[in-house]
Amino acid sequence: MGTLRRVSFETAIHQWKAGERYVAAAEPAQVRALERVEEELLRELRRRLGGAFTVDELVELYEAGTGWCLDLAARLAPGAPWTWDARVADAAFARYVREAADYAGGRRIEAAP
Repeated sequence: MGTLRRVSFETAIHQWKAGERYVAAAEPAQVRALERVEEELLRELRRRLGGAFTVDELVELYEAGTGWCLDLAARLAPGAPWTWDARVADAAFARYVREAADYAGGRRIEAAP
């Protein structure tokens, strides 16, 4: 039985922002499929995390693995292999983190001691 590697918020947000850059730099012919997959990933993140959530809960979901994201992308856009890139999932996580209860202004809000 393997051990789960811990991903820090700083590492995750770095990867998520790189995913946003990947999607933003897409060729015009790829944008529609990328947006469709990203929107479906956002819906699935909402379903998995429910209502209010924290940055740590989102990072925990991320570190549990994003294979489900790639599976969803392949099912939704079988003729668009550029959507199967893990960076598309990262872009969805980057968008979704903005809805976290403890995230504002591009950073995590630290709890008062």
